[in-house]
Amino acid sequence: MLIAVVLILTIPRKKAIAPFLLAFFTIPMGQVLVLADVHFTMHQILILTVLARIAAFRGSSSEGRFAGGFNALDRMVALWSLSALVIFSIQWMDMQALIRSLGDLIQTLGGYVAVRFLIPDREALWRTVKVLAPICAIQGAFMVSEQFTHINVFGYLGGGVSIAATTREGHIRSDGAMGSLYGGVFAGASIPLFLWLWEEGKSRLAACAGLAGATAMVIAGHASTAWMAYAGSILGICLWPLRKGMRLVRWGIVASLVGLHLVMHGPVWSLIEHIDVTGGSSSFHRYMLVDNCIRHFGDWWLLGYRYYNEWGWDMYDLCDEFVGVALTGGLVTLVCFIAIYSRSFGAIGTARKQVSGDRGQEWFFWCLGSSLFAYVVASFGIGYNSHLLMAWFSLLACISVAAFGARQVTVRSVEAPGQEQFASAPGVAGTDLPLNEART
Repeated sequence: MLIAVVLILTIPRKKAIAPFLLAFFTIPMGQVLVLADVHFTMHQILILTVLARIAAFRGSSSEGRFAGGFNALDRMVALWSLSALVIFSIQWMDMQALIRSLGDLIQTLGGYVAVRFLIPDREALWRTVKVLAPICAIQGAFMVSEQFTHINVFGYLGGGVSIAATTREGHIRSDGAMGSLYGGVFAGASIPLFLWLWEEGKSRLAACAGLAGATAMVIAGHASTAWMAYAGSILGICLWPLRKGMRLVRWGIVASLVGLHLVMHGPVWSLIEHIDVTGGSSSFHRYMLVDNCIRHFGDWWLLGYRYYNEWGWDMYDLCDEFVGVALTGGLVTLVCFIAIYSRSFGAIGTARKQVSGDRGQEWFFWCLGSSLFAYVVASFGIGYNSHLLMAWFSLLACISVAAFGARQVTVRSVEAPGQEQFASAPGVAGTDLPLNEART
């Protein structure tokens, strides 16, 4: 952590994302520093280090703190974070709850602002994806080793990580530094990003390492939710040929769900209880979480609900991010959370249309969307911890930067004007470069 702090504060801004993410995804979540009875996790300290650099930032007029300014997606993340803080504090009316909420705010809004600042342009975006590859390779290697040695080497660091391997239904679930569920989902959702890295051609070694490491993490973790994230990534990639007809696909999915709800003996969300990829999944529990959340809407819609554990056996375990956001933050916070996904997909779709005709750029935005889709799929089986939040925030920041870059490129007409016309046109300086070489 100390090495990462020094590097974050001293090296150029575009390169600081590498030590930040490397440290963040290697340090166990439970590592803490206690100051005046207040617990600061190592992750919070890393985030606060970046926030300190933001506060001291004195960039030129052309180089702002955030590429493209504070956009609609940024504002929605801020609203979601602040809404969760206010409603959870009101719900409990306790000083300890407020302190916990402030700590969560550092993880959420602080974490998002940190990566948004550290990813100012396309070069930093590429470096972000590239650094995820060695992270997956390292974690994958140790998680595979855990299958044979039954020892998690990250357990020697403490921080809530057990040295002894976890088993379920006779299978070892390798944890690594992030845990089998969280690490597996992070790995599965990163697959499309590594496929884009391979297509770029400049970092194929890193792409191969990332694909191999991420696949190893999912296999060694032996968790159904991780496999669902992996499958979501592959499904998103496979829909690439249908990219111009996704409106029909989306409405087809809606119509199918409505039809199933009308003919099934149970509600359509009871399909969740039939998903068991590894043979040891608690899919019925996840179905009951959704079912109880819908049936008890009147209890939580305004200010969340404190006593959801009384709804049934094991209901305290909110292993569904949508349900967790609803019960701890109420309807407003849930709407903001869903709106983050909605605005992200909207930004990707708009940007893909703006670069229509450039197959490489369309593929890039499709890979971003496939990765985001994997997080949606995984959200029905997992609650986000600090590791997964940071992975998600990094993707959202990449989407913001990439969408801003697409807006800076002049839409080509049927008869493209000459380079001289581009150079002399007001407000489009630099558009003579391809998007994958332009710097925003």
